[in-house]
Amino acid sequence: TVARERDDFHYGNFPEGFKWSVSTSAYQIEGGWNADGKGESIWDTFSHTPGKIANNETGDVACDSYHKVKEDVNLVKMLGVQQYRFSISWSRIFPDGTTSYVNQAGVDYYNSLIDSLLKIGVEPVVTLYHWDLPQALEDIGGLLNETVVDRFNEYADFCFKTFGNRIKFWITFNEPYVITWLGYGIGVFAPGINSSPGEAPYQAAHNIIKAHAKAYRTYEKFYKGKQGGIGMTMSTEWAEPKDPNNPSDVEAADRFLQSILGWFAHPIFKNGDYPEVVKKQVNERRTQSRLPVFTDAEKVEIAGTADFFAINGYTSRLEPIPGAIQATPDWLQIVPWGMRRLLNWLDREYGHPTIYITENGVGTSDATVDDQIRVNFYKAYINEALKAQQLDGVDLRGYTAWSLMDNFEWNSGYGPRFGLFEVDFNDAMRPRTPKRSSIYYNQLIRNNGFPLLQRDERITGDFPLNFIWATATSSYQVQHYIEGGWNEDGKGLGIWDVTSHTPGLISVRYKYLYVACDSYHKFDVDIELLSSMGVSHYRFSLSWPRILPSGNRTTINHAGIAYYHALIDGLLAAGIEPMVTLYHWDLPNALQEEFGGWVSPDIQDLFVEYVDICFKEFGPKVKRWITFNEPWVFTVLGYADGVHSPNIKDPGRSEYQAGKNMLLAHAKAYRLYEAQYKAVQNGEVGITCNSDWSEPRNQYRQVDYDATNRVMQFFLGWFMHPIWVNGDYPDVMKEYVAKRSAAQGEASSRLPELTAQEKSLIFGTADFFGLNHYTTNLAYETFSPDRINEHNSLQIKIYVIGSSWLRPVPYGIRRLLNYIKAEFGDRPIWISENGFEDNPIYDDYKRIFYYKSHLNEVLKAIKLDNVDVRGYCAWSLMDNFEWASGFTPKFGIYYVDFE
Repeated sequence: TVARERDDFHYGNFPEGFKWSVSTSAYQIEGGWNADGKGESIWDTFSHTPGKIANNETGDVACDSYHKVKEDVNLVKMLGVQQYRFSISWSRIFPDGTTSYVNQAGVDYYNSLIDSLLKIGVEPVVTLYHWDLPQALEDIGGLLNETVVDRFNEYADFCFKTFGNRIKFWITFNEPYVITWLGYGIGVFAPGINSSPGEAPYQAAHNIIKAHAKAYRTYEKFYKGKQGGIGMTMSTEWAEPKDPNNPSDVEAADRFLQSILGWFAHPIFKNGDYPEVVKKQVNERRTQSRLPVFTDAEKVEIAGTADFFAINGYTSRLEPIPGAIQATPDWLQIVPWGMRRLLNWLDREYGHPTIYITENGVGTSDATVDDQIRVNFYKAYINEALKAQQLDGVDLRGYTAWSLMDNFEWNSGYGPRFGLFEVDFNDAMRPRTPKRSSIYYNQLIRNNGFPLLQRDERITGDFPLNFIWATATSSYQVQHYIEGGWNEDGKGLGIWDVTSHTPGLISVRYKYLYVACDSYHKFDVDIELLSSMGVSHYRFSLSWPRILPSGNRTTINHAGIAYYHALIDGLLAAGIEPMVTLYHWDLPNALQEEFGGWVSPDIQDLFVEYVDICFKEFGPKVKRWITFNEPWVFTVLGYADGVHSPNIKDPGRSEYQAGKNMLLAHAKAYRLYEAQYKAVQNGEVGITCNSDWSEPRNQYRQVDYDATNRVMQFFLGWFMHPIWVNGDYPDVMKEYVAKRSAAQGEASSRLPELTAQEKSLIFGTADFFGLNHYTTNLAYETFSPDRINEHNSLQIKIYVIGSSWLRPVPYGIRRLLNYIKAEFGDRPIWISENGFEDNPIYDDYKRIFYYKSHLNEVLKAIKLDNVDVRGYCAWSLMDNFEWASGFTPKFGIYYVDFE
C-alpha cells in the first residue's frame, strides 16, 4: 500500500492545533555584527577571513534585521503562521560568552522582537545556539573545551529567566551534526578546524550533548512547570537502501541514519549513550577509540532530555536517486517521498515521539519572486508530511518553512536563495518583496493542508446515448515484423523504417526493434482483444508506404490493400466500427528523399492521390476519417528539432513550411471527399491535433497569461484556427513570428502567408474536432514558441514534482474542452487519444486512476458545461513502439511481451 501511495497526491487537512511556522537564524539575518556592544562570534571571524566564504561575502549586514524588527514581524504576519522560529545570538547578550557582562542592548532587541510577535498572535520559538559561538569561548577551545558545558548552561539559564515567561518552545542546539562535522571535521564552516577530523568532531559532539542535557535539567527544575517545552533540533538526509531486499543495503542505510541522526538522538531519546552501530563503526577504525565515553551518571542525566523531536529535513541520499530533481544548492535533491519515510523511521526508532519539522525548504540560484520550484517543493514535501500524519499515524504537530527571507547562507554567501521573501542585498535598505511561494504558503496555512477542491470532486451520471468508446493504435507502432512485416508483401520504406534502422536515432536499441506488436500477422488476435473490451470503435492508421510503396500511383501494393480490407471486415463482423487515420507520421521515404517530404508543395497532391485510393477502397465501410494525426508533433519534432523522423533540424523555417503544406493537403483531401464521396458514403472527415492544457505559471503576472495564450495558439491554434475560425493562422502567431523574424534580420516573416484562395480552401474543412490530450503545463513569460532558438521547456508540471513528462492533471482536460468551445465554437469533439504511461505488467493502478479521473472530467464537461463531446479513445490498445523512445514507455491497456 505504501508503495502504491508513494507518488500519489493525498487530499486532507492537518489536525486542529497544527503549528505552521517559518524560521531564520541570528547570524544569517541580523547584521549589526558589532553594533551596540555585541561581541564577535566565530562566524564573524570566519567570514572576515579571505577565501572562506563565496565571493568573500560576510554577514556583517545580512538582512539588517537588527534594525528591522517591525518589517520582519510584518512579513511573519503576512504569512499567517502560528509560530516564528528564530535564534538568539549568544555574543549579542554575553559579548565574551560568560555572564561577567550582560549587553542590555541585545536583551532589549530580543525583548522587542518577542513582544512584537506576541502582539500579532504569533508564538516565538527560540533556538539558543544556531552555530554562532562567541569567539572569546572559541579562543579557549570552544566546543572542544568541556567548560563550554557550564558556559552554555549559564547562557541558557539567563534566557529562560529573561524571556521564558513569553516563550513556550525552546531549542538548545540546531543541527549538531553540521556543527561538529563541518565546523570541526572538514572545517568548511566556522570555526574552520580540520586538524584532527578523526577526533575533534566526536569531542565537540560529546560536549554539545552534555551541554544540552545540563540546560534541559536546569529548565526542567526551575522553569518547565511555568513555561513550556524544550528539545534539540537534529538533521539528517533520508537514506534509501539501493536494494530494499538486500539486507546489507538496508543495514548501510540504517548505519547512515544512526551516524548522522542517531549520534545525537539515541543518547537523548533512548539510553543516554551512543548507538551501538556508531560505537562499533568508530572503534573499528582505530585501535584506541576516538569516541568519548559517557559516565553512568552522565547517561542518566542525558536520557530523556527532550519534550519533542525536532527535525530538519531537506533531501534524500542514494546514488543515484531515482526520480530526484537537482535543486540549489548542489547537495539538495528534491525527493519528496523521503520526508514521509524519514518521519516514519523516527516514529518507529524512537517510540512514537511528538515530532515537529523545524526546517524544510529549497533554494534557487537567482533572485526571483516567481519561484515556482519552491511552490512545487512545499506542495510535494508538505503533502508527504500529511501522509505520514494521516495515513501512517506519525504524531506530527508542526511544520516550519526555511526560510522567512533570503539570507546569508553560510559559506555559500548570498548565492542560494531560500526565502519566502526576496531581499535585495544590493540595496542598502535591504527591501523585502513577497515571492509567489509566500502566497502559496499562506494559502496552505489558511486551508490547514490540502482540502479536496470542488474542482476535483467526482460526479456521477451516464455519458450520452451512442457515445463512442474506442481505443487506438497506429500502423508503424504495431504492425512490423522482423521476418518481413516492415518490408513484407511489397510494402515500401517509410521514414520511420529509415530512422529506426539508423543507429543512435532511437533511445534504446532492442533485438526486437523491427518486430513491434506484429499486428500485420495478428490482427485477428487484436480484434479479439477489442471485442473483450467492449469498445464500439477502433481507431487505427493506414501505412501510406504499405499501400503506395513509392508514395505515388506508379505502384499500388494490393497486398497492403487486402490487409486493411481484412482488418476492417474483421472489425465490422465483431460489431466494431473502424475509425481510420490516413497519416500517422509514416511518410513514404521515397517522397522524403525526392523533394524533402512535407517542406515541398508537391506533397499536397501526392497526399490527395493516396487518400483518393483509400476513400475509394475502404470508404464504403469506413464512416469516420482523420486526415492527420498531431501535425504539431511531426512538423516541429520532425522538421525543427530533429528528434522525430525525418530527423531534420531546421528550427524556425521547415516546420512552418511543413505546417502550411499539411493544412493545404488536409483541405484538398476534405474537399475531395466532400465532392466525390460524402453523399454516397455518408461519412465524416476531420483532423486530430494534440494539445496539452496550459495555465499561467504565476497567476498574478499578466506576462504569464500572455505566454499561456501563445502556448495554446502555437499548439492548437496553428492548425485549428485556419480550419474552424477564418482560414488563417491566429493573429498572435502571425505577429509573434513576424516580430521575431524582423529582429533576426529577415526580410519577411518565416511563417508563410496563406493566400485568399488558400484560406477559402482551408476554412470549414472538418466535420469534427479531433483532440489528443495527455497532460497540463505551466506557461511563463520567457517561453519562446518560435523555434528559431532552442525551445524553452514548458514541461513544468503542476501535479507533483517528478521526472516524467506526463503527470496526471485531470482537471486540465475539462478546461481544455471548454477552451476549445470558447475559442473555436460549439463543435462536435472527438477525444481521439488520452492515456498514461505506466510500467507494471498487470497491476497498472496509476493508469486506472488516470482513466477514471480524466473520464470524470470529460463527463463534467458534457453534463455541467454543455461541451459537445461525442467520443473517447484510450491510448493505446497495447504496448507498442513509442517512436524515438523505443519500447520503454508502456501505454498499453494490454501488455505485450516483446521478448
